[in-house]
Amino acid sequence: METKRVAIVGYNRIPFAKINTAYTEKSNQDLLTAALNGLIDRCNLQGKLLGEVAGGAVIKHISESNLIRESVMETALDPATPGCDLQQACDTGIEAAIYIGNKIALGQIESGIACGVEAMSNIPFETSVRLRKALLKANKEKSVFGKIKQLLNPKLKDWMPVPYKGQEPKTGLVMGGHTEITAKYYKISREDQDLLAFKSHQNMAKAYDEGFFDDMISPAFGLDKDNNLRRDTSLEKLAQLKPAFDKQNGTLTAGNSTPFTDGASAILLASEEWAKENNLPVLAYITYAEVAGIEYVENKQNLLLAPVFAADRMLKKAGMNLEDFDYYEIHEAFAAQVLATLKIWENDDVAKKFGLEKSLGKIDRNKLNVKGGSLAAAHPFAATGGRIIATLAKLLDEKGSGKGFISICAARGQGVTMILEK
Repeated sequence: METKRVAIVGYNRIPFAKINTAYTEKSNQDLLTAALNGLIDRCNLQGKLLGEVAGGAVIKHISESNLIRESVMETALDPATPGCDLQQACDTGIEAAIYIGNKIALGQIESGIACGVEAMSNIPFETSVRLRKALLKANKEKSVFGKIKQLLNPKLKDWMPVPYKGQEPKTGLVMGGHTEITAKYYKISREDQDLLAFKSHQNMAKAYDEGFFDDMISPAFGLDKDNNLRRDTSLEKLAQLKPAFDKQNGTLTAGNSTPFTDGASAILLASEEWAKENNLPVLAYITYAEVAGIEYVENKQNLLLAPVFAADRMLKKAGMNLEDFDYYEIHEAFAAQVLATLKIWENDDVAKKFGLEKSLGKIDRNKLNVKGGSLAAAHPFAATGGRIIATLAKLLDEKGSGKGFISICAARGQGVTMILEK
C-alpha cells in the first residue's frame, strides 16, 4: 500500500501564561477553543468538515472526558468533525500529530488538527479517601439524618483539598527532583544551565522583535505575548537565584526550569492534495517519528532521558546522522535535562554506558532552539508539542528546504522524537 505524504499546512497558538496570571479563570476548553478558532481564522476553515481533531490535556476535570469533541463544537468548524482525546504527559501534542499524521498517510482522512492544552490555573483538587467514601455513602442515604451521619465521619483534616503536586507515583519525586539527580549524575554545572536559559530568553526576544511569531500567535483574553519571557534577564541575575528543589546542594532554579503554565496550540495537517484544493501552503512534511520509554524507578536519573533511545531508533530508520539537520528543537523542561541528553548523544563513552552502540554525533549549538525554547516560552504540558512543530515548520518554510529534528521528554519516563523535512 502506497502511503501519502503528511504535510503541515497551518498552525496557531495562544500566548503562554505562567500559572495564576492571565488565564486564572479559564478552563481547558476556553483556552483550546481560542487556539482552534485562531487556526480556523488563519486557514479559512469556517464550516469545513475535517477528518478529525485529536489532542488533549495532561490534567483534566472529570467533566472534560470529551474535551476535544466539546471544544470542536464550540468552534466554526463543521460540527460533524469528530474529536479524540489523547494523553501522553508532555508528549501529548506531538503524539496527537503522529496520530493524525498516520491516518493521513494511510488515506483514512485527508486533513486533521493536532492540538494540546493545559489550564494549570484551573487545576482540579483531590479529596481525601475518607471524605470521598463518606460523600458516596451520604449520597446513598435516603434521609437527611442519614446523610448528616455519614458526613460527620470524616475528621476535620479530611475536608482539606489535596493539591496537585506533580509527583511520579512510583518514586514520590517531582520532575525537578529527578532532574536534580540527573544533573549530579552527569555533572551538569549550574553555569551551563544558566547559560542555556539565558540564550533561550535572548533568542525568543529577538524572534518577537523580528516578527517571527506575528502569524503564529493569536491574542487571547487580553494577552498577546508569552508572559514568561524575560527580556531583562542576565547571567548575573540567573546566578543569584536559589536552588528550587535541592535547597542545599542543588543547581536547578526557577530560572533554568520551566514553571507551571497555561496555554494551547493547534497544528493543521493534510495530504498534499487537500492542501492544494484549499489553497494552503505546504510548510514542511512529517517524515519520521519515534516514541520511547525508559526505566526510571531504580535509575532515577533517567526520568527525562527516553528521547535518547527514541532518537537512536529514529535516526537508524531514517538513515540519518545527528549532524544532518538544519535546525534542532529540543524541549527545555529543564536546562539540565537538555544538557544531559546532549552529553549522552555526543560522547562515545557516556553513550555506551547509557546503552547505545555509540554516540549519535554533534549538534551545532547555533542551530539549537534558535527562536527560543520552553525556558523562555514556558511549558503548558500538552501544548508544547504544537508550539515546537509550528516553530520548526516555519523555519524550514522560510529557508525553503532542509531538515529539522525535534525531541521532547515527558513524565513517567517517556519521550518522543520527530523529523520534519521541506
